Amino acid sequence: MSKQVDTDRAAATASDASPTAPAAPIAATEPLDVRSGGTRAVLKEFWHYFSENRGAVIGLWFFTAVCLIALLADVVAPHGAIEQYRDALLQPPVWQEGGDWRFILGTDAVGRDMLSRLIYGSRLSLFVGIIVVTFSLLVGVVVGLAAGFIGGAFDTIVMRIMDIVLAFPSLLLALALVAILGPSLTNAMIAIAIVQQPHYVRLTRAAVIGEKGKDYVTAARVVGVGPLRLMFMTILPNCMAPLIVQGALSFSTAILDAAALGFLGMGAQPPTPEWGTMLAEAREFILRAWWVVTLPGLAILLTVLAINLVGDGLRDALDPKLKRS
Repeated sequence: MSKQVDTDRAAATASDASPTAPAAPIAATEPLDVRSGGTRAVLKEFWHYFSENRGAVIGLWFFTAVCLIALLADVVAPHGAIEQYRDALLQPPVWQEGGDWRFILGTDAVGRDMLSRLIYGSRLSLFVGIIVVTFSLLVGVVVGLAAGFIGGAFDTIVMRIMDIVLAFPSLLLALALVAILGPSLTNAMIAIAIVQQPHYVRLTRAAVIGEKGKDYVTAARVVGVGPLRLMFMTILPNCMAPLIVQGALSFSTAILDAAALGFLGMGAQPPTPEWGTMLAEAREFILRAWWVVTLPGLAILLTVLAINLVGDGLRDALDPKLKRS
């Protein structure tokens, strides 16, 4: 009888140790579910803090609408950006006496539709913001990362150069650079990107100095992670939150600077439908045709305000010190 019991116990033990046990596949799928749930939780938490700022949500919707209008400019614009109607010079908006439904927001001094030029101008303004922020972010992050990680004489030289650039008024320095390179939208974007470099360099350097002494960086060094991988794969991802906020705020600054250069005749050149250039062309008609000045200025104001509100929302959502329980 005891032999039979021992035999049964041995069979049960062998059965439990068999490779066909059902626990293995369940354990194998667990990490995937955890990672998926973690990503959703992070996004949900981000939207929770972002949506608490009502202004940021409104700004996001407005900015999204501007982006869609810019992408679909060829479809939604009723007329061409430089198409002229000689029979409708300085036509007032449709709600004003003498208005025409062909030109809902009126026309300018040479008979071009204001609504169409504003729509195509949104495409140019967003293009300027994207190019300037992308160039400034890429170069500024690389230089700031190297300065903070390497330190020493290299760090000192880089930061003194950034201090010199910051010592000049940004618009004055951009004007000087465009004057050297020549008036054009491309040169204006280059000048604005150079002017914005110090902000990204200093911000990245400060974040890297704060991170490189932490335990996870020391652990990565101990296991033999190389310098480039340590900088770009280990430290940089933990420095991105303030850079994202700075990028959003720099986007609006780039649009403002491009409009200012265009207004001064150093940016986009006529007949390019750029908002700042449209303001410059309308200066002499400010007293008898208010719409040719007010509408481009209002477009700049609302777009920049929306982007700044989105930047505030990103700051609230990404900065742990500002999160409210």
